[in-house]
Amino acid sequence: MTNKSTLAATYLKYRTRLRRVVGAIVNQDDIEDIVQEAFIKSYEAQLKQEISYERTYMLRTARNLALNHVAKAANQLNQSMESMDHLPQELVGYSLEKNVESKERFIHFCRATDTLSPEVKRVFLLKKVYDMRQRDIADLIGISESTVEKHVAKGLLLCSRYLADNPQQKSEGGLTSTRKQDTRSNHYD
Repeated sequence: MTNKSTLAATYLKYRTRLRRVVGAIVNQDDIEDIVQEAFIKSYEAQLKQEISYERTYMLRTARNLALNHVAKAANQLNQSMESMDHLPQELVGYSLEKNVESKERFIHFCRATDTLSPEVKRVFLLKKVYDMRQRDIADLIGISESTVEKHVAKGLLLCSRYLADNPQQKSEGGLTSTRKQDTRSNHYD
């Protein structure tokens, strides 16, 4: 048996152990590639010099390749994090406070649309939220385009009134309860 064939036999015999050593360091998806690369590196090294302890050499090579793989991934992550410094200022400066305010405005808008009658609400949301054309809304619901236009106008009017009468409450308790707002909104229908 030649040195090359003993290396292949050693690889086949200890392949499971190599996989365990590498698997303790890298993700499951990368194990097989690294183990095969360890064999290739060991084979190339044996072409240049005699390897006395093939099993130990392959285990060490597999371990080093796995560690290099992890280090390379960490370096790429650091580089991508550093590149975030070059993002537009409006993305970097987007704060938690703005996010909360945006969600509060959305909740307030939802409460305003809850004051609408079901027919008006459906048409209004299809037009303003889903940006559907009046003709498409009319076809979908089975009403005339002029009725769609009237429902959208009514929805705009009633929502504007609601928002004007109920500015966003930012008291200690946050937004007021929907029960209180629901009793006030019924006179708009």
